[in-house]
Amino acid sequence: MTKKFMLDLIVVENIFLNNQHFLLKLSSKQPLPELLPGQFAELRVDGSSEVFLRRPVSINFVNKSLNQVWFLIQIKGKGTLQLSKLQPNDQLNVLMPLGNTFTLPTLSNPKILLIGGGVGAAPLLYWSSYLKNKGHDITILLGARSKEHLLQVCEFEQFGNVLITTEDGTDGEKGYVTDHSVLKTTRFDAVYTCGPTPMMKAVARWAASENVFCEVSLENTMACGIGACLCCVTDSIDGNVCVCTEGPVFNITKLKW
Repeated sequence: MTKKFMLDLIVVENIFLNNQHFLLKLSSKQPLPELLPGQFAELRVDGSSEVFLRRPVSINFVNKSLNQVWFLIQIKGKGTLQLSKLQPNDQLNVLMPLGNTFTLPTLSNPKILLIGGGVGAAPLLYWSSYLKNKGHDITILLGARSKEHLLQVCEFEQFGNVLITTEDGTDGEKGYVTDHSVLKTTRFDAVYTCGPTPMMKAVARWAASENVFCEVSLENTMACGIGACLCCVTDSIDGNVCVCTEGPVFNITKLKW
């Protein structure tokens, strides 16, 4: 079991990417613990009398040379709105690392595809950097409602070949990620995806039809992050399991999708 740490981290930057999404870059005076792609953290929300629970957020990226961890966050309610108000040098209490990680392909020179939808692509940035450091060439397919909703495209381009779909056709190919032509022209050995559940289910159906290894990162509500509250339970072939402890990364063969 991965050791968990409760850390008081310092805000280095809080960057608004648009009016809904912001990127928190945090650091510490001490070296950060080992953080793996796919894992997440529970962020404490201070300064609000209406928010009592921590907010689960995927680890977006780890910059080891700067001793930084990044969190890409969408403003959805009072908790994330309060987090969006953090300023440089503010302190943020974080419980991490939580959950499991993505699985490296076992094939030599595998063709790897990462598929992210909206803010759900967040954990795939760290995973793409990890795969590149392992010497793998990867394709990254990003989907969004429109061009203005695409996130971190330039960052992803550092680690692989980026393809884009937008529902309104304002960037890349028009349609959903599962409509992209690359799925019809290229055979992949492994697919990793995170985003809205309908998107992940569509990707899972495509992967299953092509007999392609596929892992999904679920985004169930995870109030505690340690398997105590049971609010993140999902149905698997092994019965009900807690996403925060058994996941958030699952092989699609383990889910009743």
